[in-house]
Amino acid sequence: MPTATQQAQRVAVVATGVIGASWTAYFLARGLEVDATDLSPGAEARLREAVAQHWPTMERFGLADGAAPDRLRFHARLEDAVANADFVQENGPERIDVKIDLFRRMDAAAAPATLLASSSSGLAISAVQSECRHPERVVLGHPFNPPHLIPLVEVVGGEHTSADAIARAMAFYTAIGKRPIHVRREIKGHIANRLQAALWREAFHLVDQGVASVADIDTAIAQGPGLRWALMGPFMNLHLSGGAGGIAHLLDHLGGPIEDWWHDLGAPSMTAELKQRVAEGVAAELGDRRSAELEAARDTLLLDLIRAKAASGPLQ
Repeated sequence: MPTATQQAQRVAVVATGVIGASWTAYFLARGLEVDATDLSPGAEARLREAVAQHWPTMERFGLADGAAPDRLRFHARLEDAVANADFVQENGPERIDVKIDLFRRMDAAAAPATLLASSSSGLAISAVQSECRHPERVVLGHPFNPPHLIPLVEVVGGEHTSADAIARAMAFYTAIGKRPIHVRREIKGHIANRLQAALWREAFHLVDQGVASVADIDTAIAQGPGLRWALMGPFMNLHLSGGAGGIAHLLDHLGGPIEDWWHDLGAPSMTAELKQRVAEGVAAELGDRRSAELEAARDTLLLDLIRAKAASGPLQ
């Protein structure tokens, strides 16, 4: 994996919960200096513990030159954390009033050339940058959880974000080994979460209609199309399904049936009964296994898959 970009050697992480701690471990593993801040009681101890837990995985991933957990500094004041940063990754609560205030303060304290990025999963960056004196350097850099493993980052500009800021954010994420995509316009949920939501919607509908159990739906994805989706996206998979004629041939023959399936997809409501049915189904599927055990096994396999994909060549 590439080392950290020369333009950004010092990153500030604002708010160090699950996402912020994951980002912190990743930035440190890429050889960057990290200034972190979080007002929650005990935040520094929790962050250092999380970094220590993630570090063996980072070592398996491959560390950049100079990577070390002790390059982490923790600050009580947000302004001190961002004052000398080249890049800021904010991970605060999904509340627009909180985001606006955080970015107003970061904008006032950070150097004019510093990029300010938010990890928000759904808020519009135009609103987030609304009280900044330099809104042109504010972007959305939405990771896919957990950021220390998943390569995807969605980069979105707001109404006042400059093209230069978008280009610099894309270059920064690429230089530290991420796979950023540029979302061309603001839309609720960005791209990846909207695609997930489409699948969740039909999964909940099938449970609601009694078509399949929770476990069977999980099996249908994990042992079926999910295996292919982990390698290539929906359009490339369709292309390969079309044989010699590719996606054009497939759409000529299956475009009609696909559209007919679209019209038949469900629109469930998140009723108390449906939530209980899904929760009970997950509990039954989980059985005696613990979530922590599944998470550890998932992350180990995920790391192996990411490394295999990086070495595959043609699939990149």
